[in-house]
Amino acid sequence: MKKLIAVALAVLTLGLVSCGGNSSATKVGVSMPTKDLQRWNQDGANMKAKLESAGYSVDLQYAANDIPTQVSQIENMITGNCKVLVIAAIDGSALSNALEAAKKKGVKVIAYDRLIMNTDAVSYYATFDNYKVGTIQGEYLVEKLNLKNRTKDDPAYMELFTGDPGDNNINFFFGGAMDILKPYIDSGVVVVPSKQTEKAQCATLNWSTEEAQKRMEVLITANGYGPKGKKLDAVYSSNDSCAMGITNALLSVGYTAENFPLITGQDCDIVSVKNMLKGTQAMSIFKDTRTLASKVVDMVDAILKGSEPPVNDTKTYDNGTGVIPSYLCEPVFGTKDNYKELLVDSGYYKESELN
Repeated sequence: MKKLIAVALAVLTLGLVSCGGNSSATKVGVSMPTKDLQRWNQDGANMKAKLESAGYSVDLQYAANDIPTQVSQIENMITGNCKVLVIAAIDGSALSNALEAAKKKGVKVIAYDRLIMNTDAVSYYATFDNYKVGTIQGEYLVEKLNLKNRTKDDPAYMELFTGDPGDNNINFFFGGAMDILKPYIDSGVVVVPSKQTEKAQCATLNWSTEEAQKRMEVLITANGYGPKGKKLDAVYSSNDSCAMGITNALLSVGYTAENFPLITGQDCDIVSVKNMLKGTQAMSIFKDTRTLASKVVDMVDAILKGSEPPVNDTKTYDNGTGVIPSYLCEPVFGTKDNYKELLVDSGYYKESELN
């Protein structure tokens, strides 16, 4: 009887191991900032699916935009024997202490979308060409506002919004856009009535829709913007979550699709795509997270197999300890005119999600 029980237990144990699938697979930690923004949910899901498909075990964590939570989750990934960490930092300058433990343990770190600053524990960076994101947004406004053919006697009136001051990406988003727009501001062809043109003045804590809406409401009140008030031709916004807040504030004072200022964005979030179709947002940069996730899987795979990960930029992204080898994916922009081909036909969204 004892022998039969022992055999049965052995068979049961083997069955449980078999059911576990990836129980012995190499573990990869994926740290995302929050579930509150659609793009991070998509990024995390895409990454997990592609890494698991490649045979890895994945510890995916979301940090609710709380830095201590993200630090704790990363520390747990390190002690949990993750061999590679893929981290989209809440604050790119707040992780150096946690990542020192990763370096000591030989854990490789890939900064995802947001560069992690001031630590030599970062091995690679995977992102989109974020400077190009800003230049595309700026060039769109130049074209649609006909800035090349305007003079200071017929200026375009504009306000400026960017994202969280702790996100190194705003240096590229806002910097790229301002490289395009500043000559027009300096010449008087573009007027910013609030005079808020510095990055710190235009920053939005946590990329928050609510914070962007509050600031836009203040600008509306201070400058008298409205369909029958002071003219406002455009609002530069670095991303969609800020654009949504700006749009909400403008709708509340009576703007309609017929007279809505041009609003830029980034991420092609569902709400913003719907707003484009309704005429209350002009454009949004599309960053296909499936492409970025695939490149990160390639990088992880190369690291764990002892080969060189794919990179295509070794000059641009200095995190304070040196230039981090990077892979940059190409961004494109979407509007109501090309959204179907860009987002639906490619399988990124279903048409029913945008109705």
